[in-house]
Amino acid sequence: METTSQNNSGALRTGLIVLLAALALVGYLYFNAQSKNKDLQGLLDTKVGELSDTKVRLDSISRALDAKILEVESLGGSVEELEKIKAELQKDIASLKSSSNFSAKKYNDKIAEYEKFLAAKDEEIMKLKEENGLLSSENLTLKTEKEEVINQNVALSQSKDSLTHVVDEVSVKNKDLQDKVNTAAALKAVNVEIVGLTSKGKEKDGKIKSKRIDQLKVTYHLPSNPLTEKTNKDVYLRILDPNGAVLNDMGRGGVLDFAGKEIGYTLRQAVPYTNNDQEVAMYYQKGQEFNSGVYSVELYSEGFKIGTGNFQIK
Repeated sequence: METTSQNNSGALRTGLIVLLAALALVGYLYFNAQSKNKDLQGLLDTKVGELSDTKVRLDSISRALDAKILEVESLGGSVEELEKIKAELQKDIASLKSSSNFSAKKYNDKIAEYEKFLAAKDEEIMKLKEENGLLSSENLTLKTEKEEVINQNVALSQSKDSLTHVVDEVSVKNKDLQDKVNTAAALKAVNVEIVGLTSKGKEKDGKIKSKRIDQLKVTYHLPSNPLTEKTNKDVYLRILDPNGAVLNDMGRGGVLDFAGKEIGYTLRQAVPYTNNDQEVAMYYQKGQEFNSGVYSVELYSEGFKIGTGNFQIK
C-alpha cells in the first residue's frame, strides 16, 4: 500500500510538471506570435508604402505625358516620340499591378529616366513656344507650379487610401489574435458528476430513482490556467430532459447568449475563480417529478461551453 501511494504521488507530481510545462509553452508561443506579427506588420507597412509611392509617381508621369502630347500638338510639333514613351509607361504601370516580386529600385531607375525625358521635352516645348510666340516665360512658370500642386494633391489622396486599407487589415488581424487569446483563457470544467440527494442530504448516484431524491448535486473541477483572470465567473447550468427541453422553473433560470443565439438555462452561479484546480458544486432543487430517461447537463461561462455530463432517472 505504501509503495502504491508513493507511485501515485510521483505520477501526480509528473502530471503537474507536464501541465506547467504545457502552459509555459502556450505562453511562450503566444508572446512569440505577437513579436513575429509585429515584425511582419513592419515589413508589410514598408512594402505597401513603397508600392503606393511608385504607383503615384508613375501616374503623375502619365498625366504629364498626356499634357505634353496635347501641348505639342497645339503648337504643331511632332508627338511620335511622346506617344512611344507613353506606351512604354503604360506597360510599366500594368506590370506594377500584376507583379508578385516588386522591386522599388527597379522602378526608381525607370522613373528617373522618364523624368529626364520630360525635362528634355520641356526644353523642346519652350523652343516651340518661343517660335510661335504663344506664351511668355512667366505664364509657363505659373502653369508648371499648378501641375505640381495638382500632382501633390493626387499623391496625398492615394497615400491616404493606401493607409486606410492597411489599417483595416491590421484591425482584422488584431481581432483574430484577440479571439485566440480569449479562447485560450476560457474556463474548462472537467470531471463533471451528477448525484441525487435525499431530503436528508444522502447521495444517490448511478441510476437515480426520482421519488427518492430531493435535489441534484452537480460537481466539477476548474483546472488552473495562467491566462485566465482571477475574478468571479458566472457559470450557467443547463439540465435537458430526455426530450431535449431545458428544466427551468421557480424563477431560477433565464436565457443567455451563446454563438449568436439566446438559449435557456436552469441555474446561474457566481464562482470566485482561484486558479488552483478548485472543485465547484451546484445544487438544483427539483420543482416537479423527473420523468424516466437520460438527462444531459451542460455548463457555460463567458460565452463558451465549458463542460458536459449526464445522468439517468429510472
